[in-house]
Amino acid sequence: MSSSIIEAESVLAIDVGSITTRALLLDVVEEEYRFISAGSAPSTGIAPYHDIGEGVHLAILNLQQILGRTLFSNEGNLIMPGKPNGAGVDRLVVNYSVGGDLRIVAVGLLTDVSLESALHLAGTTNAYVVEAVGLNDRQRSDSQLDAILLARPDLIIFTGGTENGATRSVFKLAELITMVCRLLPQEKRPEVLFAGNQAVGKKIAEVLQKWTPTHLAPNVRPSIDLEDLGPAQDILANVMTQIRRRQFGGLDGLNSMASVSPSPTSISFGRMITFLSQFYGGTKGVLGVDVGSSSTIMAAALGNKLYLNVYPFGQGSGITQVMQLSRPNDIAQWLPMHVPVDVVQDYLAQKALYPASVPMNTETLAIEQALARQVLHLSMQQTQARWPELPTTFEPIMAAGGVLNRAPLPSQSLLMLLDGLQPSGITILVLDQNGLLPSLGAIAKINSILPVQVLESGAFLNLGTVISPVCDAHFGTPILRVRLELGESNNPVIEVRQGSIYVLPLRAGQSANIHFQALRHVEIMPGRAREIESFKIIGGSCGAIIDARGRPIVLPPDASRRRDLIKKWNMALSA
Repeated sequence: MSSSIIEAESVLAIDVGSITTRALLLDVVEEEYRFISAGSAPSTGIAPYHDIGEGVHLAILNLQQILGRTLFSNEGNLIMPGKPNGAGVDRLVVNYSVGGDLRIVAVGLLTDVSLESALHLAGTTNAYVVEAVGLNDRQRSDSQLDAILLARPDLIIFTGGTENGATRSVFKLAELITMVCRLLPQEKRPEVLFAGNQAVGKKIAEVLQKWTPTHLAPNVRPSIDLEDLGPAQDILANVMTQIRRRQFGGLDGLNSMASVSPSPTSISFGRMITFLSQFYGGTKGVLGVDVGSSSTIMAAALGNKLYLNVYPFGQGSGITQVMQLSRPNDIAQWLPMHVPVDVVQDYLAQKALYPASVPMNTETLAIEQALARQVLHLSMQQTQARWPELPTTFEPIMAAGGVLNRAPLPSQSLLMLLDGLQPSGITILVLDQNGLLPSLGAIAKINSILPVQVLESGAFLNLGTVISPVCDAHFGTPILRVRLELGESNNPVIEVRQGSIYVLPLRAGQSANIHFQALRHVEIMPGRAREIESFKIIGGSCGAIIDARGRPIVLPPDASRRRDLIKKWNMALSA
């Protein structure tokens, strides 16, 4: 038994979102770590408060009321460490995604090498790249200077030079950044994160430190054909926390109590997806998606390699960015009932203005779930475009977000994920119904046992195994014959037709062998040289599913037929 279990440390995790602040308690139950409960309150990081402390206090107070466990002293302070009588907690970790996007300027040498890596690093957080400057672009130095000054950045990410590579060109860019800082008032100077050639890092820092806080991170491009963002992400998280501490109150107090420095939610989420990839092993990799109000986190991990991006698409203020890349019909097409497009537009406009509002009837719930499909589609599309080397099949897919967790039925969450992400091959979809992944990612830095035991405790909802065969047959054509081995006298056979969804009669936790007989040219696992004929599956809360709608899913252009088909898919999953 590990020392951390013997010490039985309780952990309070704070997650400060743009709409809601949550307080989650994890503690030892019968010698194993378990998720105990969560309290929540409206976030107070934006106007008129600009202080996250009140929202955090109310969330912990809500948790205290739910548990009947004393967390605050008589003076109103969090009791740390915990007392023998069970009062208080031993550890505190903090994640945050509150606050507007940071304004970042990316500076690098070659546009398609170091500058591209600077942009990728910026994309791992809630940030808005307001300007990108490369040494080999066609702008004159004075134009580059003006562009950075007009951008008013909070942070400059400065990259360039492979290890022991270019130095003179890197110093030329450092001179440009120095000039920017000299021309700006001290209170408006951006901080600088240098993640380039380490041979000149200290000299670069000495030059820039005279004018603005400068931070050194490992080179994101150690060689011209190798990008490694991981080590720099941890430094970026610390820099962002320092900037956020100046932008709104309350973070300083939490930082003084926390066991590790507060971290952006996306960084902790990505760390946990990497942990899961190593934990599960395998060759498919793990995909994680977290649909928020202002942004969506997409994280894919294969071994130690993490592909992390934060997109400005969401179910609240992020609707504005969704509509810039979408037509209203892209969302309305997923509705199972007739709703005029102008009604859909009006509702989405109201939702963007009042992101904390909740759907009041079946139509508005359907609109929000249709929006979630488009958010997932755009996020997956941009992830695949940015990282073309990523596989098309993942196992498992971990999903989180209010729109998924608040769905009346698990089958609705499953269908949103299938319609939006459109995974191929064989995968397992898991719902993070308690929003634990970012908190477990933060806790993993101080206790690596806790995340493993919580993962195995049932705190996550296994939606089911999904088999998505790829076939170009016409709609309604039989493509597979499937036989499920449930027992000696119960071996149902199902004929799978193109364009349909089938739920296999498998209870949650029940395992069975499944056998395939191809009736047309079908790929069960895209890219596999030898096709799969049989394997073992385990049922989830929605059983096991065969999604034979093809990839990509093509909806009928006729509105009436399209709605009938969507209703049929809903009924197939009992959604």
